[in-house]
Amino acid sequence: MNSSALRAIIAAAAAALSLCLQQLAVPVAVLLVVMLADYGSGIAKAAVNRTLCSRIGLQGILKKLGYLAVVGVGLVTDYVIGQAASTLGVELGATYAIGLLVTFWLIVNELISILENVSELGVPMPAFLQKAIDRLKITIEKKSEE
Repeated sequence: MNSSALRAIIAAAAAALSLCLQQLAVPVAVLLVVMLADYGSGIAKAAVNRTLCSRIGLQGILKKLGYLAVVGVGLVTDYVIGQAASTLGVELGATYAIGLLVTFWLIVNELISILENVSELGVPMPAFLQKAIDRLKITIEKKSEE
């Protein structure tokens, strides 16, 4: 398969995913990017600490796949609630509320993990950044409880 065909397949898959996810497409794309950054920073930390292990790396990949499964559960929950409300004649304003909350919560957790990994590499971390992300996590958790 040549690179043009591969690009076309990737573009078609991204377009189909974007169409299905609608307003969740960008947050899910951000989640994928921060998951890759977290995985990469985790590998760098393990390499520096001389604890690099393929089994632990595989567990990290499986954990990231689990994150995507949790987002999927949030989307299915949104769909079921929406269908039930529609059947009862109730129109909900938000179609992906739970999916968005789950996605944002996972993004924040990944950002915290990236900061922890980078900090262990000896990179100085501004305290305000850690505080801002911690506050964001608390806010998302409070919103999800409402």
